[in-house]
Amino acid sequence: MTTTGRPVSELSDEELESQGKQAHETRNWVFLHGTAEQFANHTTRMLALEQEYLLRYPKRTWQGSGGAPSAPAEGDNPGEEPTIALLRRLADQPDGRMHKLELHQVARECGVPRERLAALYNSDPPMITADRADRVITEHGRAAVSNAD
Repeated sequence: MTTTGRPVSELSDEELESQGKQAHETRNWVFLHGTAEQFANHTTRMLALEQEYLLRYPKRTWQGSGGAPSAPAEGDNPGEEPTIALLRRLADQPDGRMHKLELHQVARECGVPRERLAALYNSDPPMITADRADRVITEHGRAAVSNAD
């Protein structure tokens, strides 16, 4: 018989956070020393706890942001083409650079799919380049923003 605990929707906020923390702390042990069934049960419970946490606290993690923010960010133009909106947000940063994880979040907020984001690096000439962990808008990317104005 498999025990999975109380349904996550019935947990108090404190219990949810405590069980989520415990699940993450014990993950490595279950992976290394548990049976396949224990690992599968642990994975299922951990996922349920994480999903419930995202439902209760949608703004606390990047996964729970739900993509686009409920209100347009300052400087956004409603109805602007998503790729141009992304390039504009990048161009508005100091030196036109942004950490790669932040850029991926901005891409989600602007509605730019991963494939389209990748194409910005691979276009000839590229609109975005990588500089270690940062992503930098190129002159070609800046020109695309200027032409959209």
